[in-house]
Amino acid sequence: QVQLKESGGGLVQPGGSLRLSCVASGSFVGIGAANWYRTAPGNQRELVAYISTGGSTNYADSVKGRFTISRDNAKKTVYLQMDSLKPEDTATYYCNANIIRLGVRETYWGQGTQVTVSS
Repeated sequence: QVQLKESGGGLVQPGGSLRLSCVASGSFVGIGAANWYRTAPGNQRELVAYISTGGSTNYADSVKGRFTISRDNAKKTVYLQMDSLKPEDTATYYCNANIIRLGVRETYWGQGTQVTVSS
């Protein structure tokens, strides 16, 4: 079975940095387009960053210039580098990706990793 698993979350002070990883495991051809979402308490789910199969990226205005999404196809991993973190970045971050398999394409979600930005 295919699974996505996020890691790298934690507690960081404002202005600090974290790098989130999303590793896909199982039997599949590769990872297609991928996204990082986040959900903060009391807020709806927000799309933070997107990366296409070809590497094109888009970001929410709230994180543009501070966050960078990238991918390493050999490692079957999608990353989210978060710099200049703010308290309002506190949320549970979820990886979402299209998984390419022979004869089928499916969208998967990870279980999330908690990011807390606080002094």
